[in-house]
Amino acid sequence: MSAQGHAHAIPMPGAEPMEGMRVYNMKLGMWVFLLSEVMFFSGLIGAYIILRFAHPEQWAEPNAVLNVPLTGINTFILICSSVTMVKAFAAIEHDDQAGLRKWLIATVILGAIFVSVQVFEYIKLAEHGFVPNAARYAAEGGPLYGSTFYTMTGFHGAHVSIGVLCLIFTAIQAFRGKYSKDNYGGVEIMGLYWHFVDLVWIILFTIVYLI
Repeated sequence: MSAQGHAHAIPMPGAEPMEGMRVYNMKLGMWVFLLSEVMFFSGLIGAYIILRFAHPEQWAEPNAVLNVPLTGINTFILICSSVTMVKAFAAIEHDDQAGLRKWLIATVILGAIFVSVQVFEYIKLAEHGFVPNAARYAAEGGPLYGSTFYTMTGFHGAHVSIGVLCLIFTAIQAFRGKYSKDNYGGVEIMGLYWHFVDLVWIILFTIVYLI
């Protein structure tokens, strides 16, 4: 095989499987990154649980401060975005370019809606005095409640925002015809990241908004 033909056979730079492994380099790198993120969020969640049990007097009932129904709808929106991401990956596996573009755009829109609703929630909470140092609002808990709430949801919101930007880039690449059934690594690793932030939010929503 000529050098030119061999280059054409490789799906994408850095995507060829490592010897002895059934995973290409970019996917392995994403898994390593996600493992580090698991440790990061585990630390945040663990600290939240410890502080909440150690100082229960500084926490109010979630529905007394937070808009649980609105956030519940927002959670559903993020879950739907994971479904559209799965659809995008399934489309490129079948070389369905139109389907890939459609589902990627849908994922971008749903992710942007999630972030927008979270920003709206922050604005409304701040208007009612629920800020990180909200100790003077006894009905809304002490400073630990506000600081842990904004730290955990804020870091997650930043991850979703970064994910939306990466999804936009992925969608642009899709419209340029960069992906195919033999070259879908970029879509797959984007999907791994997106499903991770979705799973983390389900955990955060449960312990922050429902318990």
